[in-house]
Amino acid sequence: MSFRHIFVASIGNPSPTYSNTLHSAGHTVLSHLRVWLHTSPFRKSRIHASGLLSDDPRDPYWILWQSPSLMNISGKPVHTAWRTFLSSLNTAEERKSARLVLVHDELELPIGKIKVRQGEQSAKGHNGVKSVMATLPKGTDLTKVGVGIGRPASRESNDVAAYVMRKMTEAEVDIMADVAGQVSEIVRDMSNGVR
Repeated sequence: MSFRHIFVASIGNPSPTYSNTLHSAGHTVLSHLRVWLHTSPFRKSRIHASGLLSDDPRDPYWILWQSPSLMNISGKPVHTAWRTFLSSLNTAEERKSARLVLVHDELELPIGKIKVRQGEQSAKGHNGVKSVMATLPKGTDLTKVGVGIGRPASRESNDVAAYVMRKMTEAEVDIMADVAGQVSEIVRDMSNGVR
């Protein structure tokens, strides 16, 4: 069986200020995904755009990475980290089959639900996803995993901004841990060539 190399990147706002805010749900899920996939504690990686990196040298088929930038300008660091990841692969075949998985918050989904979309599909108004899609080279094998954070009753922009910037409750953090289990299955399937 041939395995695909998977680079799992989360976008959100930087910690510690924005840790466990709804808008940084992607980072929260990745923190829990590290446990599900048995990768190393996150560490800063200068060559990966100074993001936080987690890997497992014994099972090098997936690497987890958290963007260090503000959400709406995530594109450049994601592109830099992705390019560095590709350059670390040994063969042209490995680089060609590698996949970028982008984990981000999804306002239009109930909390804890996930939606998987291919890269060419719309960013659905998500500025962080738009930034990433605008900077990646055409033809990048991108899969977007939207993590539901729910939506406030009001559609007023100030109310929505306050909602996404609030800290998650303990119960919501637990939900994100469960979501990480679902995402781990997606990553394993992709690595095994099932998705």
